[in-house]
Amino acid sequence: MLRLKNKKTLLAAIVVACVAGGIALKVAWATPGAGISTTIISGPVVLGEVHLNSDSEINDVKIKTKGFSDVYVVHNRIVPGGHTGWHSHPGPSIISVVSGQATEYRSDDPNGIVHAANTAFVDEGGDHAHIIVNEGTTDLVLVAFQILPLGAPRRIDLPAPAP
Repeated sequence: MLRLKNKKTLLAAIVVACVAGGIALKVAWATPGAGISTTIISGPVVLGEVHLNSDSEINDVKIKTKGFSDVYVVHNRIVPGGHTGWHSHPGPSIISVVSGQATEYRSDDPNGIVHAANTAFVDEGGDHAHIIVNEGTTDLVLVAFQILPLGAPRRIDLPAPAP
C-alpha cells in the first residue's frame, strides 16, 4: 500500500514538473517587445451585448457581440527599429496608425504588410501570432481599440514562428 501511495505522489510530482516546465519554456521562447512603451488609456471596461448595424451611402458597419466583453484603448509608441514582440490577442483589435509607418508580420503571412500614417487596420485575433515593427526613421504611434472575451488576457506573448 505504501508503494502505491509513493507512485501516486511521484506521478503527481512529474505532472506538476511538466506543467511548470511547459510554462517556463513558453515564457523562455516568448519574444518580448523592444523599444516600445505601452499605455492603457482605458480598460478593461465591461461591454454588454451589442447588435449594431449602421448604414450610410458610403459605408456599412456591423458590430455584433454575444455576452460580456472587456474593452481596451491602448496607446503604443515604438522607436525606430523597435517592435511589439510576437503575440496574439483573444479577440479583435482595430489599430490606428497615428504617425510613422507600421510593418505587420503575421505567422500565417510572413511577407509583411505596411500600414502608413493616418490609416487603420484590423487584427481579428485568435490563433495567429503577429508582430508590428517600426522599420521607419521616426517614432511609430499606434492606438488600438480591442474587444476581448470577459476576463481574458489582453495580450498573449508567443514565440517567433518557425521560418
